[in-house]
Amino acid sequence: MPASRLVLVPPVRAERWVTNFGDRHGGCRLEVRDGGLVGVAPDGSVFTAELPFDRTYDGPPAIVPFAAATPPPDSWGVLLVRKGGFAIARLHGAEIVESKVGQRHVQGRTKAGGQSQQRFARRRDNQARVAYEAAADHAARLLAGVPVLVCGGDRAAVDAVLADARLVRLAAAVVQPWLAVPDPRRAVLEQAVTDAGSVRMAVTNA
Repeated sequence: MPASRLVLVPPVRAERWVTNFGDRHGGCRLEVRDGGLVGVAPDGSVFTAELPFDRTYDGPPAIVPFAAATPPPDSWGVLLVRKGGFAIARLHGAEIVESKVGQRHVQGRTKAGGQSQQRFARRRDNQARVAYEAAADHAARLLAGVPVLVCGGDRAAVDAVLADARLVRLAAAVVQPWLAVPDPRRAVLEQAVTDAGSVRMAVTNA
């Protein structure tokens, strides 16, 4: 069975994307299935479109009303964490109203063995803990009360940040999609905001 691939498509490009899919595969029949929009081509190729922010779709089988169901929440946030770096944004709709990007030095791996390796591992863990504490401090300040949160980066790192006692309610606000990102920088954060609000197309080409 052919493997599927995931494509993130901004809503403004969704109609063109579906048209191009049909042009490549000899047409496309649309249907609503399990809260998503499914496109089936005569050659057996299929895509399944899912709305962002864990939303389900129950409208007509057409891409224009589907794309119209994608506006971001009035209040939401983005939290990206990797070892040594984090990026946080509070948003109103598509606009970033406040953000923070930070880096903390966390040493890489070592080939040393024995006690040296153990000391290195402890030092590296301590550095990571300081980085996560800094991210939690800013998350508590910037994201207090947001009802929707999109996360990305390293899952263990994000979990470590959200384990902070101040962020219990925030952890319950996490929705899909999970964003795979490199070390968080400003440009990475801005792209993550775009990706968070994009339509997720799971495509299987015949």
